[in-house]
Formats: sequence, structure tokens, C-alpha cells
Amino acid sequence: MLITVSILVLAYMILGKNANVAEQLEKIKNIDWRKHINALMDKLRPWALKAGRVAARPLLQFYYVMDDDKTSTLDRALIYAAIAYTILPIDFIPSVVYKFMGILDDGMAMLYVYKKIKNKITPEINAKVEETLNEWFGVEYETIE
Repeated sequence: MLITVSILVLAYMILGKNANVAEQLEKIKNIDWRKHINALMDKLRPWALKAGRVAARPLLQFYYVMDDDKTSTLDRALIYAAIAYTILPIDFIPSVVYKFMGILDDGMAMLYVYKKIKNKITPEINAKVEETLNEWFGVEYETIE
């Protein structure tokens, strides 16, 4: 239910149908976010290892913002939807059929949510992201010129 409601909230927000958002948020206001956040990480890691370090970075930023106790239910729903929509095989415009157009809808969802939550991506969150990326992909070394 959380995936469906979260994706509906994201779709309503993108389409500017904000009146429908409150009704959907009411359905998930008492949800156990901790359980869903942990389950999402279990799905995120295998996807990230296939997609690569660069693709994983924004999803991990989203993940750690969602994990922050100060994050609102609306922002959590938007983030959850963006991550789930990107890593799960559900799509409004399937990339298998529509190639480039199918990738654009994932990108549009990510960009919309990023614009909504970018001010919540703190240096502490970025440090957690880098720590996780280093754990998954190895330490990335900077060259000194």
C-alpha cells in the first residue's frame, strides 16, 4: 500500500493536484517508516551495485533524508516514491517498450523530488552517502595534480 500511495502522491504533486495529496497522506500518517526505510535499503543496494556509484549517489541522498527524524510525511512519501519508482520494475512509461521516453519519467520523478528536498541534504547526510558508497564500491581516491 505504501508504494501505491507514495507514487500517487508524487504523481499528484507533479501534476499540481495538491488537493488530492492530503487525502492520500491521511492513509499513511501512522505508517511504521523505520520498517519501510530498512526494507528499501535492502532493495537499493543490489540496484546500486548494477547501476554504479554515480547513479546510486542521489538515491542514497534521498534515502538518508527520508531516514532523518525531521523529515515530514509528505517528503518521506515523495522520496519513497522516487526511490521505488527508480529501482523497482514498475513504470508508467516502460523503458523496454519506449526506450528513451521510459527513462525520462524516472528522471522527471527524481528531479522533482530533488528540487523539493535539496535543502535537506546536509553535509552530515553527504558524509553518510560517501561512507555507504565507499563500503559498496570501495574508496574513491582523488588524484593530486
